[in-house]
Amino acid sequence: MKKGLGVLVAVALLAGCAGQPLDGGGEAGSQSRERAKAFTDLAGAYYTRTQYKTALDELRKAITADSRYGPAYNIYGMIYMDLGEDKLAEDNFRRAIELDSKDSDAHNNYGWFLCTRGRYDEGLAQFSAAIRNPLYTQPELAMANAGLCAEKKGDIALAEANLAKALKLQPDSPNTVLKLAGLNFRQGRLTEAQRLLARHDELAPPSAESLWLGVRLERKLGDRAQEASYALQLRKRFPDSDEAQRMLTGRFE
Repeated sequence: MKKGLGVLVAVALLAGCAGQPLDGGGEAGSQSRERAKAFTDLAGAYYTRTQYKTALDELRKAITADSRYGPAYNIYGMIYMDLGEDKLAEDNFRRAIELDSKDSDAHNNYGWFLCTRGRYDEGLAQFSAAIRNPLYTQPELAMANAGLCAEKKGDIALAEANLAKALKLQPDSPNTVLKLAGLNFRQGRLTEAQRLLARHDELAPPSAESLWLGVRLERKLGDRAQEASYALQLRKRFPDSDEAQRMLTGRFE
């Protein structure tokens, strides 16, 4: 999933495609599936660059090649989620899961869609479905998203528990470390948030999300020099990001 809390999970969340039985048998079916996968992979790449129209064009080609290729519907769902077309998003996420109930990426992304629409318990159930698949290669993503969803629901204890589990699954996941830093910041635990943000910076290059957290964190702590350093990086590296625009318009809360 590309988006997260504020800009989820973001992340983050577009991953490998789950395997499915071929639509039909033999060489023709195999070739159709491979073509659908190739077009879907292209669509995913365009999606991550927010080139939605081009991504949709590639997805149409994927569905034409193989109308039962579930991961294509997953990406359809993510695009329509970003565009605010909620019915289309939900229909496509459901179709992806209908075609492959073990597609943890689809469960994860559908879960985030539900959480961002205030359907927290439904979203948490989708994250649980994603994690139950023993072949899921990135369970920490769904667990971290479950933590953010629980926070949005107002269950801080569950949020912390889920993020702690995500970190246990993958101790060096920069995404999880950053989400936990953000949670600590929002709960007023500034020293712990600062420690975790420093840990994130050791694990990954700065992102718009991490720099924006740094700006607000150092502003709260009163370190104007460090705040200015984060702010300068945010303006230079990610001038068109939502975070940069919020900073420039003084929306720090």
